[in-house]
Amino acid sequence: MTGAARSDDDALLDEAAAELLALPPARFTAARAERAAAASGNVGRRIAKLRKPTVAAWAVNLLVRDGRLGEAIELAHALREAQDDLDAAELARLGKQRRQLVAALARRAGELAAEAGTPLSAAMADAVEKTVNAAVVDPDVAAAVLTGRLVSPVDLAQVDNDGLGDLVAGSVPEALAPAAPRDDLAARRARKAAERAVREAERAHADAARENAAADRRVATARERADRARERVEGLRADLARAETEAAEADMVVAQREKEQKDAVAATRAAHRAVERAEAARAEESDA
Repeated sequence: MTGAARSDDDALLDEAAAELLALPPARFTAARAERAAAASGNVGRRIAKLRKPTVAAWAVNLLVRDGRLGEAIELAHALREAQDDLDAAELARLGKQRRQLVAALARRAGELAAEAGTPLSAAMADAVEKTVNAAVVDPDVAAAVLTGRLVSPVDLAQVDNDGLGDLVAGSVPEALAPAAPRDDLAARRARKAAERAVREAERAHADAARENAAADRRVATARERADRARERVEGLRADLARAETEAAEADMVVAQREKEQKDAVAATRAAHRAVERAEAARAEESDA
């Protein structure tokens, strides 16, 4: 689906339509009349002709304003690339992810509708889910849904792309993205190969970083052990120095005591000789 650049009137109309179609359907008619009266000329007349959305379409518009469809649209691009590349494993994984995401988004739309005072019936909830799924798998539907100006839900089994303009209030959007030509397949595969190489390089870098961190821890442990051993050696050296000093002091004391002992022995011998001389002299006096 393609379209010309929007005029100023188209832009004003689209802005009004997006705001009006996000209101609860029960308030739409009165709000449309007020908005048309406030606008001037052609824009006012076009606003007055805006169609009231179905409840299901309104709930999808709420979901768009909630900002929850971006992830689904990104998944759509990945699905189309996987399909073009005939990547069965990736296609199966993304298909499962798509179903889970579509169901979650449909539930979110139901919550938003209930919070706005208009709970969805089972049929309405089913229409919402079909519309979200259609937006995920088809870029033209995605472009229409993301305007936030749906007036009817989308069922791919019943609506072709040429008829999507009837489902959108205001100007008709261009496709979200053109389909990638088959000639781009080699480029996409080269890009994926480059992405894989980047991931492998990142893993190798992470492994190297972990090994480097482990080596740092081992070095720190060895350094800590060396520091403790060095502290013990220094302590032993200090003990040895103190022991050598004490031994030298003890040797000096021993030498002093030995000298004192020799002096005492000499004094004893001298006193003994003096006693002997005195006794000899007394004996001589007795004989005389």
